[in-house]
Amino acid sequence: MKPKRKKLLIIILSILTIYLVIIIFPKPQSVDGVNPLVIKDGAMPVLIAHGGGNREFPDNTLEAFYNAYSVDQNVMMETDVSVTKDGVVILSHDTTLDRKTNLTNSNIIDINYSDLISNEVNFGFANRVTNGYNITGDFIEYTNYLGDTVTPLDVTYPEGILPRNDTVFLATTLEELITSFPNNLINVEIKQSGETGLLALSKVMELMTSLDDEYHTFSRTVIASFHKEIYQEMIRIQKEDHPNLLYSPEAKGVTKFFILHTLMLDTFYFDKVSVLQVPTDEYGLNLSTKAFIQTAHDHNIAVHYWTIDDPIIMRMLIENGADGIMTNIPSLLKTVIDDYN
Repeated sequence: MKPKRKKLLIIILSILTIYLVIIIFPKPQSVDGVNPLVIKDGAMPVLIAHGGGNREFPDNTLEAFYNAYSVDQNVMMETDVSVTKDGVVILSHDTTLDRKTNLTNSNIIDINYSDLISNEVNFGFANRVTNGYNITGDFIEYTNYLGDTVTPLDVTYPEGILPRNDTVFLATTLEELITSFPNNLINVEIKQSGETGLLALSKVMELMTSLDDEYHTFSRTVIASFHKEIYQEMIRIQKEDHPNLLYSPEAKGVTKFFILHTLMLDTFYFDKVSVLQVPTDEYGLNLSTKAFIQTAHDHNIAVHYWTIDDPIIMRMLIENGADGIMTNIPSLLKTVIDDYN
């Protein structure tokens, strides 16, 4: 063999050897100890109620979450939050109230929670919108996936719990959600961005800290956000203030994990996230394979999928070992899980 070819072969073999060592090297653990979001082998995925199940009851209302709880007492509550003018963290998918209430031109940061309650603002609407969440036409009352109108009286409440209001779906605070369901996992997404979003995150942390001794908030609450500045602040909070904070990465963090997984170089994934919250596919890439889920588990990271209302996809995710399935129709997913069992 010529010296040049021999030298090239040695280089190639050295690279392959290093690559193989990297592949078999122990994976960094993103969560030290037990990750409460990772299911045990063979267990069913957690039923995650998206906004409480927004095709059964108006989303992000306490009534929707009570309905989800009546479907499955182990349900994980997924919610979105914003901070009001008077510093209260309320549940809302939008940062305005135009689409979900009987108010118009109302940014949540510009209105007091106390006014929402005293005026009995109704969060039981599903108004048509155009660009910028501007209402077009008349107010439209919420109807569920069967086309039925619902009221707080249609919810099956736990024994001893009474409706807050017979006709109106009142504003709901994050504190109400945490204290009403003291044993359930909760996923909290910060919807506001910039300085307002950072204020909202600060208020969430303040609330979780004050309730942690009694309600174990840090061991059962996941924080999420699509906004870079919010995600960076979550990383700082975990490093400096709350090392046990559970949070999910923004989109770029998921992309990084997927690339390293695909190249089998995930030994270099060091992010301290507790869960990947992803769709089943994105840009033609399959994020729901058994291999992808197993790689996450190798790092002690859970995988939750959103937002699934198709029973066929639900069964596929169960088969592949998903840790959680987020749905708008909790009763449907519960039926699929029970049938699979």
